[in-house]
Order: sequence, then C-alpha cells, then structure tokens
Amino acid sequence: MLRTRGLQRLLALFFAGMMALNYPLLALWDPQASVFGLPLFPTALFLLWTMLIATMAWLLEHTGD
Repeated sequence: MLRTRGLQRLLALFFAGMMALNYPLLALWDPQASVFGLPLFPTALFLLWTMLIATMAWLLEHTGD
C-alpha cells in the first residue's frame, strides 16, 4: 500500500512539473523583468526545476517509512 501511494505521489509530481513547465504557462512570463539584477524568467525556471528535484528526492527518501 505504501509503495503504491509513493508511486502515485511521484506520478502526481511528474504531471504537476510537466504542466508547470509547459509552453502556454511559460509564455505568460515577462521576459524583460528582473529581480536583484537577474532576469526573472531563467531564475524562476531554475528555482522551479530545483524545487521539483528536491521534492522528488524527499518523496523517494520518505516513501518507505
């Protein structure tokens, strides 16, 4: 049961990441905006990608408990 729940969570995270990194949502970003001198779009993409990897790692570590 726990193995199935962990798999479901990983699949949900995959589809959430796929939707978040999909072109129509990415097209909504303003390419000229910047935060602390860094362009917002690449910075936000990198942070989103990092959060997806960290969440996946956390799920994989805590699935077997």
